[in-house]
Amino acid sequence: AGTLGLPLAVAIIGGEPHRFAPLVALYREAGIKAGHSLDDLQVSINSHGFIAEDSTDAADTYFPPYAEMFGRIGRERGWGPVTRGQYEAGRSPRGALLVGNPNEVAEKIIAEHEYFQNDRFLMQIDMGALPHAKTLKAIELFGTKVKEQVDRALGKPN
Repeated sequence: AGTLGLPLAVAIIGGEPHRFAPLVALYREAGIKAGHSLDDLQVSINSHGFIAEDSTDAADTYFPPYAEMFGRIGRERGWGPVTRGQYEAGRSPRGALLVGNPNEVAEKIIAEHEYFQNDRFLMQIDMGALPHAKTLKAIELFGTKVKEQVDRALGKPN
């Protein structure tokens, strides 16, 4: 992708996001070697997440559909079922899940931007089993509270 000057989309669905930084660095290094400018080498970070006004509500709402989906995928790929402990580790400040209140989610997006200097962030909110009203509220919170905090931290105009 870097050699061709194509954009890079990094799907971080588990583990610790900072461990993906060498991949992004390699992409940019290959792009620069091939004669592309850093401005041409676009990076998006794509993660699973859910936002509610209250962190506990977000965690409790998102866990059942998340565990079901990853349990199904896991059976196909030989993984064990998702435990609440694994889920909570993913929600931790160093984990890949962006599930919590607007401030927690914004802080993780900002921290990940420091690792990647990404141009975009995409959040996969619904996996087909979340209540529609809560999904809409999560989108609203993302577009208002989270975006505002991220833009402010990154020095971008709203």
